[in-house]
Amino acid sequence: RSRALCLGHSEFYWQQSGLIYSPLLNDVRVKLEAIFSGLWALADPMLLLLIVLATLGGILVGALPGLNATNGVALLLPFTITMEPIAAIAVLTTIYCAATFAGAITAILINTPGTSASATTCLDGYPLAQRGEAGRALGMAAVSSTIGGIISVLCLMAAAPLLAGAAYKFAPPEYFALTVFGLSMLASIGEESSIKSIMSGAFGVLLATVGIDLLTTVERFTFGMNELTEGIGFVPVMIGVFGIAELLTQAGQLGIVRERITLRAIQLPSKADYQKTWKAILRSSGIGTFIGILPAEGATIASMIGYNEAKRWSKTPEEFGKGSIEGIAGSEAANNSATGGAMVPTLALGIPGSPTAAVILAGLMVHGLRPGPTMFTEQSTFVFAIFWSMLLVNVLFFFVGLYGARIFARATLIPLTILWPMVFLFSMVGAYALDQSMIDVWIALIFGVIGYLMKRYGFSVVSLAIGLILGGMLEKRLGQSMVMLDEQWWLIATRPLSLLFLVLTVFALAGPFLLRKIKSIKS
Repeated sequence: RSRALCLGHSEFYWQQSGLIYSPLLNDVRVKLEAIFSGLWALADPMLLLLIVLATLGGILVGALPGLNATNGVALLLPFTITMEPIAAIAVLTTIYCAATFAGAITAILINTPGTSASATTCLDGYPLAQRGEAGRALGMAAVSSTIGGIISVLCLMAAAPLLAGAAYKFAPPEYFALTVFGLSMLASIGEESSIKSIMSGAFGVLLATVGIDLLTTVERFTFGMNELTEGIGFVPVMIGVFGIAELLTQAGQLGIVRERITLRAIQLPSKADYQKTWKAILRSSGIGTFIGILPAEGATIASMIGYNEAKRWSKTPEEFGKGSIEGIAGSEAANNSATGGAMVPTLALGIPGSPTAAVILAGLMVHGLRPGPTMFTEQSTFVFAIFWSMLLVNVLFFFVGLYGARIFARATLIPLTILWPMVFLFSMVGAYALDQSMIDVWIALIFGVIGYLMKRYGFSVVSLAIGLILGGMLEKRLGQSMVMLDEQWWLIATRPLSLLFLVLTVFALAGPFLLRKIKSIKS
């Protein structure tokens, strides 16, 4: 009732001032109402409790070596199916943000990044810890992560609606070309070979063709199994390639002993630290947000670029790698700001901005939500509730990180022989719980083995997951484009926006090879 009264007073004000008839101001009024409606949705005590618990769980996931934000979101995804959409996606994005920050805890204390996005934090965080300054390093990580995360969420609130508004001009050919561009970005995901990453993505697209084609009603690759007529589910595949595959990988590392640094107390950065790092924090926040917005990129790439730029612009670059506080600030601000940036194309276009965003996109689809421009008009309260929840978690993990890091650091003492069997059990329950189907359990197990073999031989499981998600969209948009263009597929290239995305696709595919050639010529 109080919300209705507030909106009623707002309507009365606009009408009395005579501004309700201005289309521009009316649009501003609608957006303001959506923003405050999303904030009001967070007033639910149960939702706030879920966000707090998810923050704690996300930090725990990020602090455990071997687990990361993508693993945590994939494992929890089936357990959010029974929740309301706002609560479900808020929990997933909370884990995403919190786990990305928490990777710094193990990176600093045991020289093992809790997430790949914190790999560059090891370079200066662990040397600082060895000098007895672990508390100072963690304090800087918490501050820079919080600032980077808040800046990225504010950019998300501003950029996502604008991008969604521009997407209203898209027809099926533009969406098809955009999806092709999103798939082309897989060339830069793999750690070893661009060709292998593209092959993994193509395999994911092939998997998306399993089931009945909605345009032709032809049954494909079901092998007579009725459970596959609707296609291979996102959730079991995500659990397999991210959860079970990591279990098999970690099983080969049971004998590894990691040196641990004792943490006495976390210290907030001093005035001198702020003066030395504020430029690096702001610069990396901008870099991370921009990298996150690019389809299929993510926090790992953002942290590497943020760290390199911090070193490039530093007055003392010789300190990097030996315990530079600027190195921690540049890395952590970049990887946390990429979380908000990654959600921009995910919500506005339905193209995941990072591996974890791909899993969150699968969660949106499981709940019957279709990311895109219509989401910002038809479900604006939902969208801004997610924005506010991400802003809240960035504030929460600052305090939890400062006062609870010593507790979460003890998670590294859990023996892997206990941790990973628990993860396996969690994975099996999650795979079965979705549809109470043993087929999903078998799919999770099969893709766990496939994911393990892919990782072992240098193929990207992230590319497979993104290919599976975008494959269905690609086929649907191509079919609609063929109907729209009267089967003349080449007309796609005659539309300006479609042609732009296709040209960007060529550059994205050729870029890694050109860079490699240029480096070989210089050397």
